[in-house]
Amino acid sequence: MKTVTHNSAGDFYYIEREQVSVKTIWKKFINYADNQQSKRLWWMTLGILGHGTIFTIATLGVVTIFGNIFLLYIITCCAMVMSVVVNLAALPTRYIVPIFFLSLLIDLGVITTAILLYLL
Repeated sequence: MKTVTHNSAGDFYYIEREQVSVKTIWKKFINYADNQQSKRLWWMTLGILGHGTIFTIATLGVVTIFGNIFLLYIITCCAMVMSVVVNLAALPTRYIVPIFFLSLLIDLGVITTAILLYLL
């Protein structure tokens, strides 16, 4: 896009300006997830085995130690099921990666909630 500027001497200058596209964090994340399609098996393994054997078990252990609240058990299990269903549906990594990180965020929220409820 050309911009016309006028100085005090009466001369006109034409300046060529480039339009800069601003990418949001979400678009960068989705582009990253799209580029991970070649590592789909890795994300699938991390989603099913990692969530089922490490993250969910650790979250359930924290909930058990800090109060044994049934609602937090349900939320933790739903987060794991959400990750497993997306992987078993054989969706592309564009969906697998964000759902996996969302389920980890839910687990972190459950851990934080369990600890805060124990302290109160």
